[in-house]
Amino acid sequence: MVRSDEPNQGAATSRRDFLKASTMVTSAAMAGTLGINSRAFASGSGSIRVGMIGCGGRCTGAGAQALTADPGARLVAMCDIFMDRVKGAKNAIIKAGKGDQVQVDNDHCFAGFEGYKHVIEASDVVLIANAAKFHPLQTYAAIKAGKHVFVEKPHGIDPAGLKLMQKAADLAKEKGLCLVSGLHSRYHAGYAETVKRIHDGAIGDIVAIEENFLRGPYGVIDRKPGLTELQWQCSTQYHFRWLSGDDVPQSLVHNLDRSSWAMGNAVPIKCHGMGGRSSMTEPIYGDVFDHHSVVYEFPKGIRVYAFCRTTNGCYNDSSSTVLGTKGKASITGARIWGENEWRWQGRCNPHQVEHDVMFKAIRDGEPLNNGHYMVPSTMTTVMGQLSCYTGKEVTWEQVNASDFYYPPKAEDCHDDMAPPSTLAANGSYPVPKPGFTKMI
Repeated sequence: MVRSDEPNQGAATSRRDFLKASTMVTSAAMAGTLGINSRAFASGSGSIRVGMIGCGGRCTGAGAQALTADPGARLVAMCDIFMDRVKGAKNAIIKAGKGDQVQVDNDHCFAGFEGYKHVIEASDVVLIANAAKFHPLQTYAAIKAGKHVFVEKPHGIDPAGLKLMQKAADLAKEKGLCLVSGLHSRYHAGYAETVKRIHDGAIGDIVAIEENFLRGPYGVIDRKPGLTELQWQCSTQYHFRWLSGDDVPQSLVHNLDRSSWAMGNAVPIKCHGMGGRSSMTEPIYGDVFDHHSVVYEFPKGIRVYAFCRTTNGCYNDSSSTVLGTKGKASITGARIWGENEWRWQGRCNPHQVEHDVMFKAIRDGEPLNNGHYMVPSTMTTVMGQLSCYTGKEVTWEQVNASDFYYPPKAEDCHDDMAPPSTLAANGSYPVPKPGFTKMI
């Protein structure tokens, strides 16, 4: 089991308590001209049509949380690569006690790469939590169509995708639409209070930050008989870099978002990383690395040391530790040691709060836009991942100037295509070779 110093997240804090604890979260609400959908719901009456793009565990959870956040929300459309996942997610949400809010008929259950278009068309609010490769394309399509969006992390897996996500964030601001990030740390009352105290000088000047996300392989499933190679890879998307971007964007994005937050949303100057695949070599683990280490240099000479691993039988840890001249802070533990010792006492479910806040913003006609941190935090992880793959130092200017993407382009993916990763003669999927692989 992963060791974690996180405080209790089992119960959702009230919206009032959360907003009181964190002015930083409420400041994310962006003023602007209200879109058509915002005006329609400003009175607090009427139903809000919700659609799900992706029907795995995370989007199923987001669907239930969206319905919990607003009694007037109605789930009306769902899609996934696999129809059995669509049906399974629908049943799970009904069993979670949301049956009266689930209004998805068979004609609004879609399978395949093109299903997202139909969900967008049928919905007012779109929840996106599928393979991260498609997050930028589908977010932009939904915003362009005038729909509010909740999108899970990571918000892209390569520089080209994140440029499109930034375009989506800018367009959402122009249209007065909500764009809410699944980087849920920003919606945790205890984390927010800890970061506020760091900003107020409780630990002095930040010297360094250590970020850990160390655990065994996750999302590992057996290959079902009859699946094509493409279907198999889509069914276990965390283990293929063309779909997931690997573990620095997938997992360390939470950690590195917290680091940036603690430093006032700073972005790194440069980074260097190391990584590889040491033991998780069987085909079931795909073509990703099983360990990464990245050192980031931020302004004022602050270093962030970031580590992630997906290997069995090793030490596990999930933590964000900020070291200062007057003490240290654990953001995930909501605790400070040193001259100003303090510990948060409370309970919070940030996954629920992010939906509470989004639907309130829609009802109030006050669009919420998380683009100012969700794109830079994800780009920070992408530059670290590319450094691990290539063995090269990568600068912030370099990664932001790059148009690199993992082929094929998201818009070119279709149900009959050949997957870009294939088994090698040794029975494993090939991985990048630091010092030889070139990407940017």
